[in-house]
Amino acid sequence: MKKSLIAAAIFTIAALPLMAGDIHGKVTAKGLRDSSDAVVFIDKVPGKTFAPPALHARMNQKGLQFVPHVLPVLIGTTVDFLNSDSVLHNVFSPDACANRFNLGTWPQGQSKSFTFKKECFADVLCKVHPEMEGFVAVLPTPYFAVTSPDGSYQILNVPDGTYSVKVWHPTLKPAQKKVVVKGATEASFEIAK
Repeated sequence: MKKSLIAAAIFTIAALPLMAGDIHGKVTAKGLRDSSDAVVFIDKVPGKTFAPPALHARMNQKGLQFVPHVLPVLIGTTVDFLNSDSVLHNVFSPDACANRFNLGTWPQGQSKSFTFKKECFADVLCKVHPEMEGFVAVLPTPYFAVTSPDGSYQILNVPDGTYSVKVWHPTLKPAQKKVVVKGATEASFEIAK
C-alpha cells in the first residue's frame, strides 16, 4: 500500500507544471514624449524551441497608419495585413530578414498575409503612402510584451529561471540584462539614442 501511495505522489509531482511567474516593470524612453512601442522579450530559453501559433496575428492599416505601430510575433507566425481605409494600400518590407517581401496593393476590407520565418525587426511600409511605417518584431520565444505610453509592460506565464531579457525600440538603442524569474519579478530599463 505504501509503495503505491509513494508512486502516486511521485507521479502527481512529476505531472505538475513548472512554476511560472511574470516579468513586469517600466521602460523609460529618454528623449521621447512617451515610452510606448518598446518590445521587451526573453531572448532564448536554453534547450527549447517554440511552435508558431495556428492563429494569425493581425496588423491593420487604418487612418493611414499601421495599427499596432509595433507588432511582436514568434518566429514562423503568419501576419494578416488588413486594409480598413477607403483608399488602396500596399505592404512591403525592404529588410532582407523578411525576404524583402512586397504583397502588392489591395482595397478596403481585404487583407494579405506574410509568414515571418526568421528572427528580425522588420520595417513595414506602404508604397502608396510613403509616410506610413510600422514594425514587426519577429522573436525566438513567446515571452514578450509591448510597452504602454507610461513605459509599463508585463510578460505573463514565464517559467522560473534565469534569462537574458532584451528591449528593442524603433528609434532608440537596445538594452538587455540578466533577469532571474522566481514568481512575480520586476525588471526595469532605460533606453536612449
